[in-house]
Amino acid sequence: MTTRHFNVLFLCTGNSARSIMAEALMNWRGRPNFAAFSAGSHPSGVVRPEALRQIASAGLPTENLRSKSWEEFARIDAPHLDFVFTVCDNAANEVCPIWPGQPLTAHWGIPDPVLLPESTPESDRAFSQAFRTLERRISLFLFLPLASLDSMAIKKEIDNIGKQ
Repeated sequence: MTTRHFNVLFLCTGNSARSIMAEALMNWRGRPNFAAFSAGSHPSGVVRPEALRQIASAGLPTENLRSKSWEEFARIDAPHLDFVFTVCDNAANEVCPIWPGQPLTAHWGIPDPVLLPESTPESDRAFSQAFRTLERRISLFLFLPLASLDSMAIKKEIDNIGKQ
């Protein structure tokens, strides 16, 4: 029996922290059935060092993580997307590109740790909390019996995960 492969895109405005952490988590925890990407509506061009530290401290690879535009994933030659998750409120409220293939979408809002001053205990806690929340939501998502659910049921489940 062949296992289906799914592509997941995590969106945020700056693509510097939350969406990057989600990409790294999904690529590690979801392999080999899931491939994750991240992008931003207005990418900052840099990945925050605090996000890279969270990823590395969890034992996940950090190489090849980069801040990029969501336009890369709206092109004809982009990977087919099965799921698109916004992880910040700004991206959820923006007009997103039309994604080829009409992937299922959900909003998994996470407070922005980038808003706090860098290298403070509060900032460290905020990045850690964002990482743990993403890890929990991705773990719940990976336990969904996607092969046995129709798209309406999957949509309901992924919306519920975003509330946890």
